[in-house]
Amino acid sequence: MSDDGPVMPGGSLARSARLASLPLGAAGRATLGLGKRLSGRDADDVAAELQQRTAEQLFAVLGQLKGGAMKLGQTLSVFEAAVPDEVAAPYREALTKLQEEAPPMPVRTVHAVLAQQLGGTWRTRFAEFDDQPAAAASIGQVHRATWRDGRDVAVKIQYPGAATALMADLNQLARFARLFAALFPGMDIKPLIAELKARVAEELDYGLEADAQRAFATAYAGDHQIRVPRVVASAPKVIVSEWLEGTPLSRIIADGSREQRDRAGHLLAVLHFSGPQRAGMLHADPHPGNFRLLPDGRLGVIDFGATARLPDGHPEPIGRLLRWALAGKAEEVLADLRAEGFVRPSMEVDAQGVHDFLRPMLDPVAERHFHFTRAWMQEQAGRIADPRSEASRLGRQLNLPPAYLLIHRVTIGSIGVLCQLDAAGDFRSVLEEWLPGFAE
Repeated sequence: MSDDGPVMPGGSLARSARLASLPLGAAGRATLGLGKRLSGRDADDVAAELQQRTAEQLFAVLGQLKGGAMKLGQTLSVFEAAVPDEVAAPYREALTKLQEEAPPMPVRTVHAVLAQQLGGTWRTRFAEFDDQPAAAASIGQVHRATWRDGRDVAVKIQYPGAATALMADLNQLARFARLFAALFPGMDIKPLIAELKARVAEELDYGLEADAQRAFATAYAGDHQIRVPRVVASAPKVIVSEWLEGTPLSRIIADGSREQRDRAGHLLAVLHFSGPQRAGMLHADPHPGNFRLLPDGRLGVIDFGATARLPDGHPEPIGRLLRWALAGKAEEVLADLRAEGFVRPSMEVDAQGVHDFLRPMLDPVAERHFHFTRAWMQEQAGRIADPRSEASRLGRQLNLPPAYLLIHRVTIGSIGVLCQLDAAGDFRSVLEEWLPGFAE
């Protein structure tokens, strides 16, 4: 079966037309906004209304697509805690609808992919196989089955044509990255899309994903906090792994108890900081759909399509930088930032100014207790995004070295999920245990 077949849900012409409708709508609204501003309306009111309407149309279109749009939607969803709730609400609804109502692959296609990937006698490997998908992902869908030895398993099957559709979506989304600037002030979407494109090939290779899952499963075997299901069988476009029964983080975000929120938040932090030390990898897709809180209190992790390989663990300068900043050692912070390439050699910046810019972001690990909230993240995003602020001016002078790009994105994304969870607890102790250079 060709990988270029038109099986990816939502025909390519219809998908392109929906994506192409975005910039037109935005241009129309910008003109409308200008007219209202000229008629004497408050500029902030106009900007807020423009942001609201942009959000509504953006999510309406993203909500009708899979592939790249869903991938970008999922990636951006972890940042929605930084956006005012009246703007984020339609986003959450569109994404939820997207994941719950994604059109499934025809059954004959599912069987054809399984035959191609697991062999013509694939049925003999299962005691039972449910033709109705249990879940949809951006590039495939998951079926529940029983392996021949009686184990409950999840069978992840890639859509034929996923590669072509995914790249086409991301290329088109990149063309109107400016739209997203209205929605996520201070966030440059273009590098994010470029990074997603660079990682697409990796995510489409289920062989690589299965290897990463095996490494994590081995590293966390018997762990009392993290559970990684073992891989039962794999092929380039199919992964069979143990089924995990638990409460998805998306449900805990919606209506979880205080105990569930705090437990999930703590364990997410443990996974983020211990992965590089224990598995030599960072789980790089902090999306609520990838995690479950299991009945025994452990965090179940179910998607390893995006990982950052860090064979030497977390870079030690990160821990050292945080320690200097929390101790108020502005000169040492600037020296380390220069050494690691965060400040270009020719750039003249004030050490105390840089420290004052960074320090509020470190509140979660400054004391033994911190409560992550959407309000806190919105405050940080607003401080950095306001073009008139000193923090924004300093932020634009700092550089993000390529080696830190993915670590930075995953860390910010994880913080976004913690804010959605409204999680509270002792996060400092997690860094003391797992982040090199942080503890004295």
